[in-house]
Amino acid sequence: MLPLERQTRILDLMDAHETLLTQEIAEKVGVSEATIRRDLQGLAERGLVSRTHGGAMRLERNIAREPAFAAKSVRMPAEKMAIADYAASQVPDGATVIFDAGTTILEVARRLAGRPLTAITLDLPAAQALAIGETEVLLLGGRVRSNSFSITGPWTEEHLRNLRADLFLMGAHAVDERGISNAVIEEAVVKRLAVEASHATMLLADHTKFGWRAMTQVCALDRIGRVISDRRTKKYDWLREAGVTLNVV
Repeated sequence: MLPLERQTRILDLMDAHETLLTQEIAEKVGVSEATIRRDLQGLAERGLVSRTHGGAMRLERNIAREPAFAAKSVRMPAEKMAIADYAASQVPDGATVIFDAGTTILEVARRLAGRPLTAITLDLPAAQALAIGETEVLLLGGRVRSNSFSITGPWTEEHLRNLRADLFLMGAHAVDERGISNAVIEEAVVKRLAVEASHATMLLADHTKFGWRAMTQVCALDRIGRVISDRRTKKYDWLREAGVTLNVV
């Protein structure tokens, strides 16, 4: 098992348990305790877990703190790939699409790059990935946020108020029965305007995003036409009640 796969498995276990011993993690992952200790140290240095005596504990999700892009990029890679594959297959040629910031949306951008689309991007990595072949890229002006590379601020908001798109591919920090929420106020405002500017909104979120709430509300569930996720749980009942189409990949 590659280190990235192993560390992703550890983070999945941390999502399901408050605290785990090194021995328990080693047994579940199928590697030595020494290997797990090295992995835990690396994850702790990236702020993803906290070391305890003989093991580790999951860091509580802070409703006001956004994980850095580098930290998010190592989370749930297989799930992100599957979600991105399906989402890309649902985007027709010729569409005008707003691409949200985030690592899952970036994977969709990589799959759509070069196709005959108009791509309106809300972060730098997606714009760079899309700018090949027949894809026309519009990078909205604004402030580039450090550690996340998303674009926010009054200029971005003004552009979105005057744009119309067929589809908004949206990411999320958190989803619960009240709707979509975000840890960063400026990003929440931009997402809200992108929803308003788009004929349809597709939310791409793995199962770890469901069941908790971030600081700033983006929109209610009934503003989302479709959700693409990786695992069916009882937490998805809110979507059905709101009339949202759920695709599990």
